Amino acid sequence: MIKNLSALANISAKIRKNSLLASTIILSSTVSFATYAQSEQQQALYDIAKNVSAENIEKDITKLVNFGTRHTLSETESDTRGIGAARRWIKSEFDKISAECGGCLEVYYQSEVISGEKRIPDPVEVVSVIAIQRGSTDPGRYVIMSGDIDSRVSDVMDFTSDSPGANDNASGVAGTLEAARVLSKYKFNGSIVYAALSGEEQGLFGGRIMANQAKKDGWRIKAVLNNDMIGNIEGVNGVINNTTARLFAEGTRVTETEKEARMRRFTGGEVDSPSRNLARYIDKIADKYIENLDTMVIYRLDRFGRGGHHRPFTTWVIRVFVLWKPTKTTPVSIKTFA
Repeated sequence: MIKNLSALANISAKIRKNSLLASTIILSSTVSFATYAQSEQQQALYDIAKNVSAENIEKDITKLVNFGTRHTLSETESDTRGIGAARRWIKSEFDKISAECGGCLEVYYQSEVISGEKRIPDPVEVVSVIAIQRGSTDPGRYVIMSGDIDSRVSDVMDFTSDSPGANDNASGVAGTLEAARVLSKYKFNGSIVYAALSGEEQGLFGGRIMANQAKKDGWRIKAVLNNDMIGNIEGVNGVINNTTARLFAEGTRVTETEKEARMRRFTGGEVDSPSRNLARYIDKIADKYIENLDTMVIYRLDRFGRGGHHRPFTTWVIRVFVLWKPTKTTPVSIKTFA
């Protein structure tokens, strides 16, 4: 159980800001409404902000914490403990959301057996939960929002000890679920994917599996918002900051060719990369629609020496950026591609 429920309530309120920011990004930048006039779209963005529920997010985090551990290698048969119970509950929530919107979500498991890896030496089925809200006119165009199901203790191979993972990363899954609850009430030209991914702590496997399948299926991915620890409000330095979100935006891509590098040097284009332009646009959207949340663009793909489920997409998605919630050294995050 979570011992400090008042702290959780504060965290869930901060996650609410990140969730509605992510939702607003989806609505305003890449998906576009299917049946609304411009003025109605503007009003809908404000309505989105009002409809994201901190109470729902708190309940979802509490539920995920109470599975004891969600380690990728943990129990899968129990109905009350382990990653198997957690992913079945997440799927049931997506199914419930779909039922409330007349079956607007396609909900399914996505899996692959992984073995022979440093953190997964023996065969393990890495199972993620995917929910797709199909677009009405351009369903092959996708925006993805994700969170990581799995949790861990200090010993990454310890899959039996309690590992509540309220912030890392029940908060990210809760934000994704709440985005689905709110956005499923609207229709869009493009498709939205809500994903609860597994295997992050063992090597970003859920993201790799999803990215590989999306590439095979020919998805045109415009953005991937990966909610990673979106509940932090206090850094290791003791500073509390619940009003700032950090946007990590990549400049030069790892797949840049020699010709592209030469052109970039002539034009100074590293500052005008698609990721950084998108990050600046998000900053503008946040200022307009989200109360008391300032966004700060940082010109890196991620924190120093760190990674997340956004990385498997970086070699072929044109625009990639990472958005992290407060604070100083211990950030709360929405990792995002575009």
